[in-house]
This record gives sequence, structure tokens and C-alpha cells, in this order.
Amino acid sequence: MGIFPDEVILQILARLPVKPLFKTKTVCKLWYRLVSDKYFIKLYNEVSAKNPMVLIETSGSPESRSSLVCVDNLRGVSEVSLDFLKDRVKVRASCNGLLCCSSIPDKGVYYVCNPMTRDFKLLPRCRERPVTRFYPDGEATLVGLACDVSKNKFNVVLAGYHRTFGHRPDGTFICLIFDSDSNKWKKFVSHRDDHFTHMNKNQVVFVNGALHWLTGSCSYILALDLDYDVWRKISLPDEVSYGTGNRVYLLDSDGCLSLIQISDAWMNIWVMKDYEKEVWYMVDRVSLRCIRGLVPGIFPIAQTSECIFLATHKQVLVYHQKSRVWKEMYSVKNSASLPLWFSAYAFRSTIFPSD
Repeated sequence: MGIFPDEVILQILARLPVKPLFKTKTVCKLWYRLVSDKYFIKLYNEVSAKNPMVLIETSGSPESRSSLVCVDNLRGVSEVSLDFLKDRVKVRASCNGLLCCSSIPDKGVYYVCNPMTRDFKLLPRCRERPVTRFYPDGEATLVGLACDVSKNKFNVVLAGYHRTFGHRPDGTFICLIFDSDSNKWKKFVSHRDDHFTHMNKNQVVFVNGALHWLTGSCSYILALDLDYDVWRKISLPDEVSYGTGNRVYLLDSDGCLSLIQISDAWMNIWVMKDYEKEVWYMVDRVSLRCIRGLVPGIFPIAQTSECIFLATHKQVLVYHQKSRVWKEMYSVKNSASLPLWFSAYAFRSTIFPSD
């Protein structure tokens, strides 16, 4: 028999959701060993990378703890609770199965958690506490989470314009970076004049060791290189930069930067195949004719080379690129809630090694 039975079991377990997967650890010592094995964790995360999900933060009462709706292309819709944080929080960023959340009642308190395994880390407060002096409302303009599963580490980035008490903001852009290896924050200061929309802030993409945000004017991508602590600008395709009447969104597509350009009738999908040379390719052009009535309020949230999740005010749709079929995955009945796209994040289920 050799190792074949173990390999078959591995392939089956690698396709389970995280919650049932961890229950299998109690079946026998062999399964406990398999689920805890570094090879299996790598396999599981590789399989899950091909199955994008959308996490939607549902708006309840101000006193209630946050809950999430998970829309999964393979398994449908399920609810995920963040009650294990014992705090009222807002999701600020998502990356490779981890979420960065900020405390609502206690400004400057941040958590990084895996909502599927319910593991979390309360980040230490920054000594200088400049978070309280971010302009205009005390909150960081940009919150980024960079989770490198292969290295078992993550970074949290808080960046924004600084205002000295009693003075106007002067373009000073403060960046705080938390490193999970050192368990410490570091800070560097630059001068910038970038602006960002709500969706720009939500759609931060971690690829090639850098965090990326699309600027509000859609004129370029602002990237933070986490190896060298430097900001840089990345150009958009000429057809996107100089197009009129289009909306543009930044996503991750199988580990590459991707731009989705939406007009009244078409959705163009661009992927940066060569990161160093900043070479973009249009990989698909999708007619929006069959969802024409939804186009003005549709926002792409997550994608792979095979499908794209998009959110409207009350629905989550998935578009399958090979079959060119649209499908409704989720619909909300509560008319009083915020639009779904307002608090929707790309997500995938991962196991983050504990040692």
C-alpha cells in the first residue's frame, strides 16, 4: 500500500472547509498528524487559493458584535462570527485568510485574526500613539495587511496624513508597519498628496512583497515595498489611464495585480504579467448586456483566472469566465442595510501555521 492511502486522504482533506477539517483531527492519530503536517498545510493553502470567497461585514446594531457572511463559490453561503475577539470591531483589511480588524470603542486597538480557525493576535499599541493624530478623523487613511503564508509571518500597515494639534495638515504622510516576527512597530515619514476613495481603501492587494492601492483619481497605483520601506508609483495601462466614463478597480488575480475596468456595456480585465517591467495584458472583455440594469452599482470584489465575484447594493454575483455564465450567489432582504459592496472583502480559507 505504501504512502498511497495517506496521499488520497490528504487530497480529500485539503478540500474540506477549515471547521470540519479541524474536527477530523479527533478521528485518529494518523489524521491528527496529517492535518498538522507542514506539507499538508502547504497543500491545503494551494488548493484554497483556487477557491476565492467574499466576506461581507453585516451591519447590525451599534452594540452588537460584528458578524460576517461568507459567500463561497463551491459551498454557498455561511455565517462567520468574530465573537471570539470579545470586542466590537470593524474589518479593515483581508489577506490570504487573515483579517485585520480595528476596535470600534477603543481607537488605536487592532487585531489580526483567522475567522475560520478563530485564532487571533492583539497587536501591541504603538508607543508614540500617532494613530490618534491621523488626519482628518484620527483614523489611518490606509490600512493594509500583508500575510505571507509560506514564511508564516504578517505585516500590518497604518498610513495617513498627519496633523500637529492646532495646525493644518502639511502633506506629511506617516507610515507605521507592524512585523509579526519582531512583534514591534516601526515608522517612516514621507510627503505625499495622494487621495483614495472608500473602495480604493478596501481593495488593498498584497503581491510581490508589496501592498498596493489604486489612487482616487485612478491615475496610478501606490505601492509600499515592505522589504525596503519605500513607496513607489505603478502605471496603469494607457487604455485605462486615458479612458473616459469608466470605473476602475484593483484586485488580486492568482498572485498578480489585476485591474477591472467597467463601462456601461463592457468589463475589461487587465493582469500585470510582468511586475518588474510593469507590463499589462488585457485577458478578457466581458459583455455586461445581460446584467445591464445592475451595471451602475456593481463592484468587483474577488477573482481568479476562472471567476469573478461582484457585489451590488443587495446581491453578490459570480461570473464564470469559461462558460460566460452569471450566477447570483447571495441576496440580502434587509433594505435598511448599507450596500453590500461597502463592506465586502476578498477572502480565502487558509491554515496559518502556529509555530
